[in-house]
Amino acid sequence: MSTATVAPSAAARPSNARIDERRVAATPRGVGIGFPFYAERARNAELWDVEGRRFIDFGSGIAVLNTGHCHPRVMEAVRSQLDRFTHTAYQVVPYESAVALAERLNRITPGSHPKKTAFFTTGAEAVENAIKIARCATRRPGVIALTGAFHGRTFMGMALTGKVAPYKSGFGPFPGSIYHVPAPVALHGVSVEESLAAIDRLFKADIDAEQVAAIILEPVQGEGGFYVQPPEFMRAVREICDRHGILMIADEIQTGFGRTGSLFAMDHYDVVPDLMTVAKSLAGGLPLSGVVGRAEIMDAPAPGGLGGTYAGNALAIAAAHAVLDVIEDEQLAPRAERLGQRLKARLGALRASVPQISDVRGLGAMVAVEFVGKDGKPDPDFTKQVQARARDAGLLLLTCGVYANVIRFLFPLTIEESVLEEGLDILAAAMQA
Repeated sequence: MSTATVAPSAAARPSNARIDERRVAATPRGVGIGFPFYAERARNAELWDVEGRRFIDFGSGIAVLNTGHCHPRVMEAVRSQLDRFTHTAYQVVPYESAVALAERLNRITPGSHPKKTAFFTTGAEAVENAIKIARCATRRPGVIALTGAFHGRTFMGMALTGKVAPYKSGFGPFPGSIYHVPAPVALHGVSVEESLAAIDRLFKADIDAEQVAAIILEPVQGEGGFYVQPPEFMRAVREICDRHGILMIADEIQTGFGRTGSLFAMDHYDVVPDLMTVAKSLAGGLPLSGVVGRAEIMDAPAPGGLGGTYAGNALAIAAAHAVLDVIEDEQLAPRAERLGQRLKARLGALRASVPQISDVRGLGAMVAVEFVGKDGKPDPDFTKQVQARARDAGLLLLTCGVYANVIRFLFPLTIEESVLEEGLDILAAAMQA
């Protein structure tokens, strides 16, 4: 009997179309799919689908892969931990690696005050627990967030999020004592003064300032459109918090770990938050999040009040140690600044031939380009066209913004120079077509 292997026929090979048919039948439509193809393997800033087609990844799994797909040091750290144990539940049998990672985050996050860190699994979980901690520490119910904010898809996350479709549509009612004020976005006619006046009106009309536990904000709004919070706004929010005993929570889930040209986006400001949420690029693709904050605030919940079965999973903790080593050893934060400047220069040069460009903005390599039509109004259709043309040419781009008229750039900070240039060439062609 022959033992020779027979090559699979073309019909037997995986196909994006056939897998997509299975997805539609097996999974709910509420889980939206950005691109109609299926990953087979990936390396640094490149990804190949099941049909062998190569793509340059300018999205990094939504800002999760600052150290790239499958960084060798991250992979080796996970393999090493895999040989020891995968799970004990930290709350049942803890492990030193998690303690060491908490110590590292306490050292490297903004502020010289004593801090403590609690680990969770997802960004939304970190946000939920930051609010729990803030309410427990202050014994107050109210939380203020900004329009355009994104803080997750859990009920508290949705309540805090300042964008209805698709995140909040059909899911209410939401938790109470959540309030929104306009984010200061000069491009859309909202000044810092108007945002601060809205907070003042809120205190007069809707909730006593002494009943507000926290103000939560993203230093750079992620899903909202990559709008950078003005320094004067951050200083004013800090002053309001100090005056009324309110905690300032910085959501660094998308901005953290070198993306903005500093280790954290809050490093760009001269104020320090009381609590900070982290996730995404913390563990290089493994699910890990955390809340870092002032020690006395973090200790407010009683034992058992925080945690989760998978919170601080050992494999993710091992990956996070390697990620922090790579960011430091490869100087990824300074590189993010250089790459971001290069991208901004390229986008700026395209303004003459792409009149739809209304704004190019960002910190470090967290950059966005916004498009408007001839009438000056947001142009989501052109944005989708650019994204589709780029995809067809082998470049993955993510959109964002309340009006869905923004393309955000989140390529790995480890991207090779030649791959970056290739991607930028595809981008230019997609915008000029």
